Amino acid sequence: MLKSIYDIAVQSTDGTTYMLSRYQQQWMLIVNTASQCGLTPQLEELEQFYRQYQTHGLVVLGFPCDQFGSQAPGSAWEQQQFCQMAYGVTFPMHQKIHVNGSQAHPLYRWLKSAAKGWLGTRSIKWNFTKFLVNPEGQVVQRLGPHQSIRTWSPYFEGFV
Repeated sequence: MLKSIYDIAVQSTDGTTYMLSRYQQQWMLIVNTASQCGLTPQLEELEQFYRQYQTHGLVVLGFPCDQFGSQAPGSAWEQQQFCQMAYGVTFPMHQKIHVNGSQAHPLYRWLKSAAKGWLGTRSIKWNFTKFLVNPEGQVVQRLGPHQSIRTWSPYFEGFV
């Protein structure tokens, strides 16, 4: 049983495995992404948020997921290249993962148990579900796919 989010290992797009403890004492915005989704333009807002707050301890972590309408085709590297070229994404992207079902990545199993969705559901409903994790490793908010991360700005007002 995982004690905290910092006990979870993830893989970057180049296949390097690392522990999320790398981001201990930082804010983490974790999102399941897709390159061919109607919500894909949210990558621009995510990148802006990352650039605005990264020097103040925020990291955005993108995890491509192909479970919703096969909207993240190709390899993780191809997903990353698309995000960089189309939306200027510079925040860390990772290997493609499952967010639901028996093959759900441990990160998403942990996130879903820490912050339930609409009406107490645990499953991820679609691409671009967002989780905000504070520097102590606690999920402070979960946003659905259509909700803007701009609602999180009050958490960061003291930074700027």
